[in-house]
Amino acid sequence: MDFFTADICDEHIESVFVLDPQYKNYGGAKKCKGEVVTIKLDKNNSDLIKLLRDEDGSGKVVVVDVREEYFAVVGENLMKFAFKNNYAGIIINGYIRDTAQIKDIPVALYALGTCSRKYIPLTSGERNVHLSFGGVGFKDGDYLYADTDGVIVTAEKII
Repeated sequence: MDFFTADICDEHIESVFVLDPQYKNYGGAKKCKGEVVTIKLDKNNSDLIKLLRDEDGSGKVVVVDVREEYFAVVGENLMKFAFKNNYAGIIINGYIRDTAQIKDIPVALYALGTCSRKYIPLTSGERNVHLSFGGVGFKDGDYLYADTDGVIVTAEKII
């Protein structure tokens, strides 16, 4: 991938929003870009499993909001689904696990940190909703670019 978020910010200063720096990449891909797909969860990740496992993610980045609940939302199995279905990346306003296993799966995975436990009781989520966290608003159809310098969002595709 031939882009750098710093260059995009310099060239499109008025149309770029930058995610707070506390989100770190735990995935095997150092960069990702794609059209945003949003999902809001209530701790349990069953709706995210269905999305990553059952839908083509070519050219897409999934943005997940779990309101910073201290439960792991993505681990090795979901990363394998994301890779199999061609998702470029996942951004989570929450936590992940299985870091030793996922670091070699070539999908970007940005999260606040790690947590060993997951939330078992089944709850439902919402798709295609406006999300806001880390100083950025996300909606379906936005474009996201991420690299080692950070994560940025634009309303339209830039590259």
